[in-house]
Amino acid sequence: MATAFNTSCVLAIDLGSGGPKVALFSDQGTLIGRASSTISTKLTSDGGGEQDPEEWWRAVSLCVRQIVEQRIVPVERIMAISCASQWSVTVPVDGHGQHLMNAVHWSDARGAVYTQRLMNGLVKVGGYGAWRLWQWMRLTGGAPVAAGSDALAHMLFIRHERPEVYRRTFKFLEPMDYLNFRLTGRAAASYATIFPYLLTDNRDSANVRYNDGLIAAAGLDAAKLPDLLPVGSVLGTMRPAVAQEWGLSADTKVVSGTPDSQAGAVGSGAVRDYEGHVCVGTTAWLSCHVPFKKTNVFDFVATMPSAIHGRNMVAAEQGPAGKCLAVFVDNWLFPSDDLTNQAAPTDVYERIERLASGVPAGSDNLLFLPWLNGAGPPSGDSAMRGGFLNQSLRTGRAEAVRAIMEGVAFNLRWLRMSVERFVGRPFETLNFIGGCARSRLWCQILADVLDRPIRRIADPEMAIARGAAMVALVALRRLTVDAIPPVVLVDSTYLPQAENRLLYADLFAEFLSSYKANRRLFGRLNARPTTRPKLACGEGNDRAVHDDST
Repeated sequence: MATAFNTSCVLAIDLGSGGPKVALFSDQGTLIGRASSTISTKLTSDGGGEQDPEEWWRAVSLCVRQIVEQRIVPVERIMAISCASQWSVTVPVDGHGQHLMNAVHWSDARGAVYTQRLMNGLVKVGGYGAWRLWQWMRLTGGAPVAAGSDALAHMLFIRHERPEVYRRTFKFLEPMDYLNFRLTGRAAASYATIFPYLLTDNRDSANVRYNDGLIAAAGLDAAKLPDLLPVGSVLGTMRPAVAQEWGLSADTKVVSGTPDSQAGAVGSGAVRDYEGHVCVGTTAWLSCHVPFKKTNVFDFVATMPSAIHGRNMVAAEQGPAGKCLAVFVDNWLFPSDDLTNQAAPTDVYERIERLASGVPAGSDNLLFLPWLNGAGPPSGDSAMRGGFLNQSLRTGRAEAVRAIMEGVAFNLRWLRMSVERFVGRPFETLNFIGGCARSRLWCQILADVLDRPIRRIADPEMAIARGAAMVALVALRRLTVDAIPPVVLVDSTYLPQAENRLLYADLFAEFLSSYKANRRLFGRLNARPTTRPKLACGEGNDRAVHDDST
């Protein structure tokens, strides 16, 4: 292909749970090239979730080479690489950057027993020991999650149940920092990517530091933690061997990594304080930048350092969202064990959206509970599970698909109420990003259920990659933070429909009632023992699951 552009560019990598999206952005923030691939998640019989870092690297490398081979720009014009990724995913590596075991995924619950033990105490507040809770909240702004889904729980799991791996570990890294280590040979985390470790003093988001007291309380080795750098730092240039492998110049700069939530906030264009955005991809969150550090332990909403130097943003991620629809498609509509061996068509999501569009709002009062991996904020109940309620003889696939979309939206409405209380004001509008924002039906459902205008961002599935590119452009002084909103284009705006307001208000009340009515039931069904027999590597009835973002 002939060169189409003669401009400086940033290569942005978004390594999500379902696979990487790699995009080329001009120094004006324009998307000019893209490629994507898939990765798998291995679910283990003891509550584990794992991914293979080498599979990450192969998938990312494939995408980069596809873009480079298109010759959209001369490789000398690609001035920087910026990596964003899923977070609370922990990779132990040796000094050469070789992973020592599969990455422990955010869906992994095997470390829960150790964080629960760490955070125990005689006097309880919100299920935590009061002293430990105060100790963690005062410094980090958060606390270890009872479900064991954060990086601290993963490190404790490895220390206690994989002691040989722990002994050999040079550094524990998040996925974006693992990629950067392989790109540059430098094992470092940014003030943003270190947040899920919950071992840093975040009171000054412009000067985040490890806290010796938290590290000692957790019983971890400080030497195994990565060096800390401000967000938007330049780590260095590419290692020559990797530059040759990817077909890039060895002078290409590598910018410190960014978690997908923080990159998405920038890529949504909502960078001013209190400007809200909502993301529905594999997971869902609702957030904004704020000029303070605060924690609400009862709603599990807190602040964390953002991708903008010296700024904070709300941390409120709920867990599976688009993944709920993917599970319905993969496990129920087109399962791999189907006797007919019928594979899902390539346009399956377009087809089921057309199907669901023919169902009136409310899905014939069918409710879907989206807590397939526990309930996130504002509940924080790891034992909750999902499913359909009020199914009748009339219920079909169309009602089920729309109910899933509505159930995810109801969960976000619950979160919207908590976040608005947390920031002290209602959102006037919400910018919508993530793969599910491609669905016009889901856009309208969100507007109706959240009762807020929804502004769908152009190329919404590329918002995280766009945010990573803009972080690099700001770091390289090619763009200012104030110049980001005009660059991010709004594709369309969806207004709440008055005729659906009362219907969805009533169903939302029933959604909350369903949570309260079933909480003890799920607690009994999914209670985890306080101790667990150890499994040798590979033991148990493990299964590989293809995790494809919607």
